Amino acid sequence: MRILRASSYRRMPWKNGGGETTEIAVSPEGAGLDDFAWRISMARVEGDGPFSTFSGVDRTLSILEGEGLRLEIAGRPAVTLDRDAQPFAFPADEKTGSTLLGAAVTDLNVMTRRTSHAHTVRRLEVAGQTDIASRADIVILFCHRDSASLSADGLTEELGPLDTAILKGPAEIRLRADMAASLFLVEIRNRPARN
Repeated sequence: MRILRASSYRRMPWKNGGGETTEIAVSPEGAGLDDFAWRISMARVEGDGPFSTFSGVDRTLSILEGEGLRLEIAGRPAVTLDRDAQPFAFPADEKTGSTLLGAAVTDLNVMTRRTSHAHTVRRLEVAGQTDIASRADIVILFCHRDSASLSADGLTEELGPLDTAILKGPAEIRLRADMAASLFLVEIRNRPARN
């Protein structure tokens, strides 16, 4: 189990130069925006405009802070996302624009290169104890609000707001929170290589 503290995250410009992203984790380590296998980041969206395009990548977006935004993805009906919405998956290589519903938002982005990986993202509300059994190759828990303790493989770690835990799967995980904590569970699976 690897714990990443919010204070250690790397800030960098958006691929399209329209803002700033906070990189939580990337694989392989040190990969750039054009050669990652998977990437998790936060971004602050302060105005309407286009999303960065990532060829061959699937993306899931979740709203962490702010009223929300409306996504317009080429050839699809518009989608409205707010803090209560389920994480929304869409191809990162399709032209996408966004319109804020109010003030700036902070979002959570999970991206995987579709030739090598696939992912799912779930929002978890934990009050008391929650057990998770994941069959994924990589299991990531991002603590959004409040704090939670995480136990796996005989180890227990505390996750504070915006901290992240990365585990090799499959994994049996126990989460505990004295007060209601909000987390995101990211499960990444390796895709078999094609001949």
